[in-house]
Amino acid sequence: MTYEFEPIGVIHSCFKEKFGIPRQSGLIPEAFGRLEILPPFNRPEAFRELECFSHIWLTFVFHAAIREQWSPSVRPPRLGGNRRVGVFATRSPFRPNPLGLSVVKLNRIDFSAHQVNLELGGIDLLDQTPVLDIKPYVPYSDAIPDAREGFAPQPAKPSLSIRYSNAAKTFLDTLDADFVRHLHSLLEQILEQDPRPAYLQGSDTRQTFGMRLYDLNIRWRIEDDNLTITEIDSCIRPNNAKPHRYE
Repeated sequence: MTYEFEPIGVIHSCFKEKFGIPRQSGLIPEAFGRLEILPPFNRPEAFRELECFSHIWLTFVFHAAIREQWSPSVRPPRLGGNRRVGVFATRSPFRPNPLGLSVVKLNRIDFSAHQVNLELGGIDLLDQTPVLDIKPYVPYSDAIPDAREGFAPQPAKPSLSIRYSNAAKTFLDTLDADFVRHLHSLLEQILEQDPRPAYLQGSDTRQTFGMRLYDLNIRWRIEDDNLTITEIDSCIRPNNAKPHRYE
């Protein structure tokens, strides 16, 4: 028996590649995104009273992790990538059916120009992620305070001190001031989580890492618990461009 599902919407995210995306939703409050609802599902009455809820569940497709074959065990990054556990004991994107589930903050719903867009916060979603369903988050039933956390305990408190090179500061001076304030907060929240593979966390590799946020390339290195953002430059626009916040 097989099933086919049609996406109801698509995510426009600050995360343009997989590296740097937080391992869970809600860890990076400054990570904003927009869920564009596609026809024929963009009918305002389908979202009546959803704005009464502060958070929503999104069921989505791991569209960048689809494989022809699946494996019954995977190596979670949380365990350093060197220990196998059952795929159904993880939230790995490499699953028999590549479906994901995230709870995100619903900042507002925009009904305009015959469109419906949901402005979101705390996302952990790659740009262009297809969304299959939306459900409201209900705290009294969805939050279980005494639930066991298995091999995924709460993340460690940030231990990295973040600073910017002169070259990075010079580039930021060419951008819109409001966007730069947002970018500072976003980078701090992402990099304090140390997005490196778990086997490198806590080590002083002096290796340069990079990721793409919006249309910016960000590069950094870590030495003695000091994280330095060494370079920021534009992927697709002149250096004096003002990157769009949500696309």
